[in-house]
Amino acid sequence: MDKGVLYEFMKAGYIYEQQLFPTDRGTPQGGVISPILANMVLDGMEVLIMEQYPNMKVHFIRYADDFIVTAPTKETAEELKELIRGFLSERGLELSEDKTTITHTDDGFDFLGWNIRKYKGILLMKPSKASVQKLTQKISDIIQKAAAWTQDQLINALNPIITGWTNYHRHVASKATFKHMDAVMWNMLWRWAKRRHPQKGHQWIARRYWYTEETRNWVFKSETKKLALFSDTKIRRRSMVKLEMNPYLD
Repeated sequence: MDKGVLYEFMKAGYIYEQQLFPTDRGTPQGGVISPILANMVLDGMEVLIMEQYPNMKVHFIRYADDFIVTAPTKETAEELKELIRGFLSERGLELSEDKTTITHTDDGFDFLGWNIRKYKGILLMKPSKASVQKLTQKISDIIQKAAAWTQDQLINALNPIITGWTNYHRHVASKATFKHMDAVMWNMLWRWAKRRHPQKGHQWIARRYWYTEETRNWVFKSETKKLALFSDTKIRRRSMVKLEMNPYLD
């Protein structure tokens, strides 16, 4: 895209109900325009890499401004790093040294909330430790804030978080992580229930908040609401994109 057109686009502001709202700040973090601009600025990186390494096992994967490059040797990876550094420098950008890592697939790396690593020669993608820790802290904060909430209110707050997180990770090797998070959640809820009823015994608390459904014990539910389990979400493998397909085929 022409730089002049892009500059005018960034400064154009917007019109709502026939009133102009000027743009006097940069793009907001997390705004929809941010990944669009990242894609526009970084377009051409893949072409440059493929031109420099046409006959090598070099691959480039990008999601907005997050990307990974695979290479057959560490030496080639170092060369690619310098190539990308030059590409970014021409656009007034820098390669983050803190977030840039050259590593072997046997040691693994994190990308978009997943850890990608080879286990005995088999490449697996799992939810990263950082993603699990962030989720655990978010759930913990909600449960601590819910000291005076009803069970229904707590379930209403937790269910969207559980569903959203599991739907994002359902396409990778997440089964063990889902079971682990169910156990973490149970422990947090048990402490929440005990704090609410310090004078009651364990059996009374269990009967008050947990029920048995068919073959499953310890179902956290009220008369109208039931807490979703992480492990309720089934793993569903994505099929590879068929590159020969196009919208004009039946």
